[in-house]
Amino acid sequence: MKRFFILVALIVPALLQAQTKLTETVIDDFSARVAAHYQLPHDSITGYIAEQLTRSGNAGLDVDSTVFDLKKDLTALDAALKFLYQYSDCNRQRFIANLRSMNLQSNNIFPIATYTANKYKNDIKALLDDKKDFLSTYAGPVTGKKPPASISEVAAANQAAANASSAVDATPGSSNTEIDSNTNTAATAPAADLRNWEVHPLFQVRKPEQLLEMYGQGNVIQHDAVNLAGDKEGEAYLIYPDTDNELEVQFDGDNGNILTFSHYPSKWKSPYGIKAGDPLEKLIKVNGRPFKINAFEWTDGGKVTSWQGGSLDGKGVVIVLKANNTGDPKLYDQVTGDKIIRSDMPALKKLDIIIESVAFKAAQ
Repeated sequence: MKRFFILVALIVPALLQAQTKLTETVIDDFSARVAAHYQLPHDSITGYIAEQLTRSGNAGLDVDSTVFDLKKDLTALDAALKFLYQYSDCNRQRFIANLRSMNLQSNNIFPIATYTANKYKNDIKALLDDKKDFLSTYAGPVTGKKPPASISEVAAANQAAANASSAVDATPGSSNTEIDSNTNTAATAPAADLRNWEVHPLFQVRKPEQLLEMYGQGNVIQHDAVNLAGDKEGEAYLIYPDTDNELEVQFDGDNGNILTFSHYPSKWKSPYGIKAGDPLEKLIKVNGRPFKINAFEWTDGGKVTSWQGGSLDGKGVVIVLKANNTGDPKLYDQVTGDKIIRSDMPALKKLDIIIESVAFKAAQ
């Protein structure tokens, strides 16, 4: 009997350390449970995971698409496990309890707990420090989501919104008419915007006709696509042209679609949570480390040239920055000319650097 206990004492730790990968069955179960709970209103676990995936750059081109099908992106799945472990204060028993609350199959909980605890055992302090920083700005769960819409669903939603808006405008004394108490006159309240602002379906589009179907012929125009030097680079299509929600779609053959945002504020749910108008500090946080930029007032000025191995490296994100505060020549001269600068350069903090334009590329 004594030998048996000695053998168990030797084998169990070895088994714990041996859990270095997850089986397909375990991955499928975890992926399905996350997707199911992401659809529940106010689910704190998946809300936390989704927001951390977005901020870390692990959310992919669209956080909803990623969260609804983690098994297709094992890097994102690993990150989701890491953030669930972080949510659980890097406490194995609390982590197990949270997995149970997500209704995973009982025989899959131990492998996930062991795998995750082993994988991040040397990162506990960093994870807890990051959680403290994260919670200082986190507003709460983003849940109750539906699976990403298809092209036809976007078209139907936008058409229904257009029909509803037309009906309200044409109805005398409709519900969006209120009485201004100060002037005793009728005031028309703006109708709720029910259009679909998801970006993900636009990466599925293959023909201009599909854009017209989705957004309406009056909301899509063709124009010349130009690069930063002003040279023509083929044809592109603008959705909601000349508005804050203007979005350029360029079909780039085998290289996939390119979506470019250069107006703000915008209602589009952009990939990685990055939008035109966002500050440099947010971009550094999403990338997870400083990166390199072309200096301003020169060829391709303000364009990010290297993500330096950060979360956005290799993700097809092209960003051009601009400085809003250029009034101090001595300060601005430090970041202009024919040179490469780093995003953590002290002078940039005083120049109010924001994203001027951001393009996302997705392979077909």
